[in-house]
Amino acid sequence: MEGRESLGYTDSRDDRNDVHSTAVRAGKRTYFFDVKATRNDDYYITITESKRRPGEEASYEKHKIFLYREDFVKFSEGLAEAIHFIVEQKGEVEPRDEGDYYSSEE
Repeated sequence: MEGRESLGYTDSRDDRNDVHSTAVRAGKRTYFFDVKATRNDDYYITITESKRRPGEEASYEKHKIFLYREDFVKFSEGLAEAIHFIVEQKGEVEPRDEGDYYSSEE
């Protein structure tokens, strides 16, 4: 898989608190799920959405969510409820093929 920088991910902060990272390509977007450690050695997750800006080489639009352990269950339940609602209203979604990277309508 391409390096994180080539997918629009750079984190200028100190990487010493990085514990684990997963990158998920989804159409024109890449999502990074990073597990980080606090000073008290507790873990939290940052979810970063990275999307290449059209016409701007090596320029990315990024959005980040910080998710702390005490919120994991409620966040998971809320996400599952939203996904369930969409599936109930619109039916199952077929996963995107890897080759569909540039075919997204957004």
